[in-house]
Amino acid sequence: MRITSGKARGISLKSPKGDATRPATDAARQAIFSSLGGAVEGADVLDLFAGTGSYGLEALSRGAKSAVFIESSRQALAALRENLEAVKKSLGKTEASVSSVDAFRFANASGKNFGFVFADPPYHMLSDEKALPKILSLFCSLSGEGTVFILEAPAEFELPEEFGENENTRKKFEEIKRLGKKSKGKPSQIIFKIS
Repeated sequence: MRITSGKARGISLKSPKGDATRPATDAARQAIFSSLGGAVEGADVLDLFAGTGSYGLEALSRGAKSAVFIESSRQALAALRENLEAVKKSLGKTEASVSSVDAFRFANASGKNFGFVFADPPYHMLSDEKALPKILSLFCSLSGEGTVFILEAPAEFELPEEFGENENTRKKFEEIKRLGKKSKGKPSQIIFKIS
């Protein structure tokens, strides 16, 4: 696994042993960033459930202004920090930070508007009746003017058309594009906005 394009192209990325993380493949990242085009240049990026940090690091390599990485697993954090240092050497001065805080706590305290939010939560959270509303609320709280979300999810996962308890809090989820596999359980990537 390596950075596929930009100033840090070719830098190898480490991932922790075991199956606790599910790093995005080089091909998946290439497809996503091809779909996003040059829009990521100069953008502030958030990488939630970051794992190895491959999404945020790829964005930095391709010209993102800054990246914030949120990951709570100790094993993944060690790999993420090592990967960030390797990419920083290629990029020089880089505005990037890693936080081991829980993604849901971070959203409540952030207050920052990100141009792109990458999220690769554990798949079981997307099928859990109690966890899914928390994730959808998390996305809503991070949605700013023009924010684009990229969610890695199993192929059978369907993004709701809207979410919220009443008319005043209801948000509409607009799927822009879906990439990846179509077989059950296989990874797909959903690019969407919230209004």
